Amino acid sequence: MKKVYETKISFADLGDRKIAYRSYGKGRTIIFINRFRGTLDTWDPLFIKMMAKKFNVITFDYSGIGSSTGNMSSEITLVAQDVKDLASALKLDTIVVLGWSYGGLVAQAATLLYPNLVTHSILVGTNPPGKNEVPFEQVFLDAALKPINDFDDEVVLFFEPKSAFSIAAAKASHERIHKQIDVSKIPSTMEVFQIYFNGGEGFREDILNFRDQIKKTKTPILIICGDHDVSFAVENWYAVFNQMTNAQMIVYSGTGHAPQHQYPELTSKSIINFVKHTY
Repeated sequence: MKKVYETKISFADLGDRKIAYRSYGKGRTIIFINRFRGTLDTWDPLFIKMMAKKFNVITFDYSGIGSSTGNMSSEITLVAQDVKDLASALKLDTIVVLGWSYGGLVAQAATLLYPNLVTHSILVGTNPPGKNEVPFEQVFLDAALKPINDFDDEVVLFFEPKSAFSIAAAKASHERIHKQIDVSKIPSTMEVFQIYFNGGEGFREDILNFRDQIKKTKTPILIICGDHDVSFAVENWYAVFNQMTNAQMIVYSGTGHAPQHQYPELTSKSIINFVKHTY
């Protein structure tokens, strides 16, 4: 694949911090919100390329992560402010958000806190707010907390090791990502990991009652999951989904935590159609 998807890193100066971001394509703006340990370059370039055919895709680093300055908060609501502040700096009145994993928690907070800003919310491989029945699998913790992850870890973390198709997709996605990524920017210390986990714990405690709010919001929500996600099990949505007001769900069989990387073309088409036909 030609590196037509590469763009330079830009910085939004927010006064107290600078947010690093990349911008791809033209159209309605969709902001990609990172997973645990994710940076603006841990997204599959093919997925970005397909999405950028219809959207202006923005990837960014949280405050204090990757190339951004400042400090990352252990409160999801404050991390969601990065999304709002970035949108304001780019003079965007409305955005679509796409949050993956931990970023899905942030996307939900942004959706509920800033309903006039977020028109559509795409939640990939993530959990609903509040207490959920299915916890992390041990294999996730064993792999996710290593200072540096190799390809075998990625298969366990993001794909389905029992599926030859999924492993092949993992290899293709890995090769695309690692053509451009600066691995040194990926968070690698337990001190930073704990900030993410504290945010997740607060999201489970749910003192703002997001679990009820996510059921009632009229903002269109698309949930995309693999059938075997070792970190955020799709089953956790079943107690919530049938009470939601304006939501759709896609579940891929033989798929793990990164359905958008296993099926970048199919997933992008589903998202494009969802945003086009829902309101």
